[in-house]
Amino acid sequence: MKTMPEFESEIKELKERIESKDERIRKLENLVEQFKHLKFGTSSEKTTSEQANLFDEAELEFDDQIELIEQDEAEIEVPAHKRKKKKRPAIPEDAPVEDIIYDLTDEEKICSIDGTQLVKMGEETHKQVKIIPQQIKVIRHVRFKYTCPCCAKSEKKTFKTAPKPALPIEKSIATPSLLSYIITNKYCDGMPLYRQVETFKRYGFEFDRTSFANWMIKCGDLVQVLIKLIQEKIIDQSVVHIDETPVQVLKEPDKTAQSQSYMWVMSTPEYCEQKAVIYNYTARRSAQHAIDMLDGFHGALMADGYPGYNKVARELNLKLLACWVHARRYFKKAQLDKSYIKGKVNKADMALNYIAKLYAIEKRIKNMSVQEKYEVRQSESKKILDAFKKWLDKQNETPKSDLGRAINYTRNQWDGLVKYIESGEYPIDNNLAENAVRPFVIGRKNWLFSDTQKGATASANLYSLIETAKANGLNTFEYLEKVLTDLPNAKTVEEIEALLPWNI
Repeated sequence: MKTMPEFESEIKELKERIESKDERIRKLENLVEQFKHLKFGTSSEKTTSEQANLFDEAELEFDDQIELIEQDEAEIEVPAHKRKKKKRPAIPEDAPVEDIIYDLTDEEKICSIDGTQLVKMGEETHKQVKIIPQQIKVIRHVRFKYTCPCCAKSEKKTFKTAPKPALPIEKSIATPSLLSYIITNKYCDGMPLYRQVETFKRYGFEFDRTSFANWMIKCGDLVQVLIKLIQEKIIDQSVVHIDETPVQVLKEPDKTAQSQSYMWVMSTPEYCEQKAVIYNYTARRSAQHAIDMLDGFHGALMADGYPGYNKVARELNLKLLACWVHARRYFKKAQLDKSYIKGKVNKADMALNYIAKLYAIEKRIKNMSVQEKYEVRQSESKKILDAFKKWLDKQNETPKSDLGRAINYTRNQWDGLVKYIESGEYPIDNNLAENAVRPFVIGRKNWLFSDTQKGATASANLYSLIETAKANGLNTFEYLEKVLTDLPNAKTVEEIEALLPWNI
């Protein structure tokens, strides 16, 4: 028969097993909730104005006001949702217009009462949008050749052929407009090359994917000179945004087809008039690659929490800024924890309230001068940051929970998170780089991988040119067509620089 201590030991063991299973169930429920949010919830990570005003303290200078934020039992009441008016489709003012005139017959222009001739008093208009399917035609280059009839019997015969401009791909059937069309479809609209091949079949043109892929690589090589100039523009700034995302390249030396490579992106800050975005493909996620890309840069680097950026900052003596969007993302994830009492303020809500107040200040000072931004950040943002740090230091959450991970991440990144208030030039987050990398991520969902390293490098160059053109307000198809037409014939540095997006 078991003794009392043995029963107590068994009971203790069973309690531990039950607690362990309860914890696992809670984690699985939270995971399901996160998946549901990703699939059906809003994709925006911003805190609404209603959420930002859950705690409406005017200042955070005093302890009693900080305690106001820490009242866990406060009920949340969200104002009624106001439906936004549906936006009507917009027609560009400069779009070509074809008028279809509707008029009365001569007989109908007579008054049916007294027979008087009717007088025109105005008109009624209704605009519609008509689509004209794309047209494909063949350009035939005809070069006349000449010879001297008097020299026909002599040893030195004279021959002359009319010159023609250089082409982006010599002896190819691809014109600059066709290349620009294919590039825009793939890198702007995420349409894989094999699907474009099928589209051309509808018009009777039998192309193959291999030809398209080779054209992309040659175009990527052609624009390399512009990519170098764009990168120099980024390095010359006082702030640089940087981010990276995985990419699969099938044929890489000493690597399996399933292994991950990386696409890095760098961009100029938002205030820069001549905006620039650069993509760079590397086989591995190494800090040394970032060091090489940033060689010659002497400013502040805005990045995410990847530890490699710490090495980059040390090697190049840079000021490393951390991203508040990443910190907010962790607390947003923790906000979905089902263990919190519904309708009650939880700790994730409190953290998000602090962050929302920081962003409210940034929204208000967006159009101020650099000096004015600095002064507001020092007088207002600093108080909120100090109060947030005090709140973080009081928390004692388990590191394995979503909230614990959010708190630990924010604590670990704190030095970089608060650096943005040291200058009016510094950004609060890395949204610019994340927005720049998004088109690549969206395209990757369609074409999935690059076949070779040359293909990945070409993609990086073409993405760089497209995103820089978009950042400077250009029509990407028209810009690419101009570059592919003029660049092969550019002979001087001035002619090449004239093709940079901010010089068009």
